[in-house]
Amino acid sequence: MAVYTDISDDELEAFLAGFDIGAPTVFKGIAEGVQNSNFLLETTGGRYILTLFEHMVREADLPYFLGLMHWLAEHGFPSATPIANRSGDILHHLNGRPAAIVEFLPGLSVRRPTLQHCRGCGGGLAWLHTAGEGFPDHRPNDLGQAAWAMMFAPLEAAAEALKPGLAATINADLAALDRLWPRDLPAGVIHADLFPDNVFFKAGAFAAAIDFYFACNDAYAYDLAVCLNAWCFEADGGFNVTSAQALLAGYEDRRPLTPAERDALPVMAWGAAMRFFLTRLADWGAARPGALVRPKDPLEYERKLAVHRAAHDSGGLILFRTSA
Repeated sequence: MAVYTDISDDELEAFLAGFDIGAPTVFKGIAEGVQNSNFLLETTGGRYILTLFEHMVREADLPYFLGLMHWLAEHGFPSATPIANRSGDILHHLNGRPAAIVEFLPGLSVRRPTLQHCRGCGGGLAWLHTAGEGFPDHRPNDLGQAAWAMMFAPLEAAAEALKPGLAATINADLAALDRLWPRDLPAGVIHADLFPDNVFFKAGAFAAAIDFYFACNDAYAYDLAVCLNAWCFEADGGFNVTSAQALLAGYEDRRPLTPAERDALPVMAWGAAMRFFLTRLADWGAARPGALVRPKDPLEYERKLAVHRAAHDSGGLILFRTSA
């Protein structure tokens, strides 16, 4: 989350006049994340999050994202429900941007996940996957494996400037991933960005997932691999197998993995690291004027790529054991 587009008091009041959520009492920007402009909105009727979708999000995708959030909430998953205006619409426009208001969910994200948090994340992700079954809309993963080579082509010079020799290394990774990428795994709705700042806990237990604006349809194991990268690496770049065991155990409490999914996890995690390296590299040095945050360092995910590459090269493909 971040703030790129300002909203005046008059613009806010005129916008809220179309809703039955009361008059605004508190309105402030949220300086986290990098994709959209987000605001905490408190009114006489409750607490909400107002999001303005910036140019990185295609407006045509928003009905999928918002419809999925509504579906999940209706099917018992703790996702923020989009708020409809008096006309029944959940997608709106404000200050030249598509916009949405969603309910505020209580809970806290964690910066340094414990084993309990990792297990809770795994269980929450499996809950999301099962709750999403039957969602009628479909959105392909446009940041998935098929897109990575095309994403990197215009970024080779940036990679080389970041670290000499990196462009050749990434191209070799891309070729290996294309050759090794698993096909025909169980698939459905995935979050695709379930980092610690997108999960809320209460009393140490999973309480909610937020920020569904990369959600799509893809392999469940890929979504799990994104979480393994995001939750199970230490600050020094080492992979914490015990944290991975906890996350996987939590996942399998709700949805057991197939043998093919277990076998695919090392390559899936390598690929998931590639996806976030590429998008961070594209954002690096391109901070938009007025943003309250700077882009995230792509070298964090370059180091994760190196871990997965070394594991594959040494034959250590069973990087993630599924029993504690």
